[in-house]
Amino acid sequence: MKARDFNYPKISFASMTSSQVSFEVRGPSVPGEVFAICGSCSALGNWNPQVAVVLQTDDRQLWKATVELPRGVPVRYRYFKGYFLEPKTIDGPCEVIVHTWETHLQPRSITPLENEITIDDGYFGIRNGIETVDAGWLTCQTEIRLRLHYSEKPPVVISKKKFKTSRFRVKLTLEGLEEDEDDEEGQEKISPTVPQKMANTVEFSLISNNEYKCRHSQPDCGYALQPDRWIEYTIQTMEPDNLELIFDFFEEDLGEKVVQGDVLPGHVGSACLLSSTIAELGKSAGILTLAIMSRNPRKTIGKVRVDYIIIKPIQGYTCDMKASYAKYWKPRTTLDVGHRGAGNSTTTAKLAKVQENTVASLRNAASHGAAYVEFDVHLSKDHVPIVYHDLTCCMAMKKKLDTEPLELFEIAVKELTFDQLQLLKLAHVTALKVKDHNASFKEEENSAFETQPFPSLQRVLESVSEDVGFNIEIKWICQQRDGQWDGNLSTYFDMNLFLDIILKTVLMNAGRRRIVFSSFNADICTMVRHKQNKYPVLFLTQGESKLYPELMDLRSRTTPIAITFAQFENLLGINVHSEDLLRNPSFIKRAKSKGLVIFSWGDDANDPDNRKKLREYGVHGLIYDRIYDSNPEQPNIFQVEQLERLKKELPELKSCVCPTVSHFKSLSPCKCHHSCLEEKAVDNLKSVQMQKD
Repeated sequence: MKARDFNYPKISFASMTSSQVSFEVRGPSVPGEVFAICGSCSALGNWNPQVAVVLQTDDRQLWKATVELPRGVPVRYRYFKGYFLEPKTIDGPCEVIVHTWETHLQPRSITPLENEITIDDGYFGIRNGIETVDAGWLTCQTEIRLRLHYSEKPPVVISKKKFKTSRFRVKLTLEGLEEDEDDEEGQEKISPTVPQKMANTVEFSLISNNEYKCRHSQPDCGYALQPDRWIEYTIQTMEPDNLELIFDFFEEDLGEKVVQGDVLPGHVGSACLLSSTIAELGKSAGILTLAIMSRNPRKTIGKVRVDYIIIKPIQGYTCDMKASYAKYWKPRTTLDVGHRGAGNSTTTAKLAKVQENTVASLRNAASHGAAYVEFDVHLSKDHVPIVYHDLTCCMAMKKKLDTEPLELFEIAVKELTFDQLQLLKLAHVTALKVKDHNASFKEEENSAFETQPFPSLQRVLESVSEDVGFNIEIKWICQQRDGQWDGNLSTYFDMNLFLDIILKTVLMNAGRRRIVFSSFNADICTMVRHKQNKYPVLFLTQGESKLYPELMDLRSRTTPIAITFAQFENLLGINVHSEDLLRNPSFIKRAKSKGLVIFSWGDDANDPDNRKKLREYGVHGLIYDRIYDSNPEQPNIFQVEQLERLKKELPELKSCVCPTVSHFKSLSPCKCHHSCLEEKAVDNLKSVQMQKD
């Protein structure tokens, strides 16, 4: 049975010779969960899980489906586990929630040549002896994260004197989580392929410097609140504004006298949170203060601060199952990454010769062998993704007389439209420290678009060769531990809206380019990881630094907790300040032992000797300025590998010694052979170039 069979006509290949292909795969599932197959042809949903083919089972171990496929046509496919939910409307499609899916770099494949064929694919997630699966992304459900932590202040305050020095444990109960017995019995009898209603799920997690734990259950008296521990509750639901959540608080030493008839000793009080309260606020993130009530007598005895984020699926874009690089990293030597393109041109000791974060700067780094270029993205006032490092810039007040010195004002980039950013004379905030303010604006006049600041993300994607990867740092306001905010901006865009715009721009325009997202904001990393299924995420952290003020967010303060956070969120890895790694090289070994990729950034990496050390320590990527000082104009490692692959695939190129593959992208003369590539070779080349590793 196909998911789309509930609302869509069956697709037939009667007009061509077809083959009846029976797919079989083994794997366990929980009640209500099914296996499905999704692939590269219309019969398998064209990689769209919403119209995938549901497999049948008799024992919840062996899953089967027979599909009519065109004979002799190669088909690629993947299996996944999830829920097929009841449509929202009578004529609407099923809504599919993906729990786990196969993410091998190369999907399973078949070319049916017989009338009937059975494909035994063994165990779910295992191909050629290698298990490669990943958790699903948000397709139609909403994820609510509730957190208790000591980042700013103790999360729980009890006013009663006898609790002034107490430590507390907390337990969360999601009302309605348990189903009635009749419903459970009925669910066992229902066919696993009949559309179901999604049950609300809750996961309990602890994050600290040393470890993280994720559980679907919690102790009777909950988990202890500790200054170095981050407690997080993850709820997935189809009804985000219709939940009741109860926090119960207990004394850490369980010394409170037992209430008559109370089976849980040490109970202090409870707090109630209605999810509709969050919905009414209309914000993707925030902090709520809830009253803690005692039970006997019923009165307010304290308060609890609950930090929350709401993660929603991307609006206006549907992720497919064609490819995923979210947890993929090919072992290579340390990659060179151009910082802001060719380098910092505003605040470092030795400034780059090309203005940072411009098309010209990115192209310059790419031409000198950068495997990736790193740059910063946020939004203009009219929601255009733009490339610029700082959250603020300077604009000049026009004077009546030219002889009068310019007066500069710092303004948030988010307060200017994209057209204003292109047309106004703007300068970096460092101009405020310069005596001659006029000098800050002279170089901008009549400059070509390649050197103009504030290019749109789409223009950058279109203007820089696809052979160079993009490390896209998503900017967001961060709060320092002293309470100060970046750019003095305590409010910003709605996080879901902000990310949807940036992610859609990348997903729709990246082509075959390698993309890695990163952010100093832990919640941005979390949301990017759960909103899309294609590109990896690195958590940026300064660790313990003498150069930068400590951040408010507990998860951002040390490299060890950044490592556990990356593990907890199933990120590709972390991007750590070079100062911390040079002082503590063991962090690199620790991150790699956890299966994480580790990049390094910072001014220390601009020193060749430090870069040599970091390479020897084994970092995967080095982000540094002025890559042109270290490398001549040359192809990057991806282009070199591509050329080597082409030489193996295309006999015409075996003797080629050209330094770049760019001239192979069209029917242009090869510099080695001084002749045009044959048409057949070019056709082969196109398929080879699409291989991504």
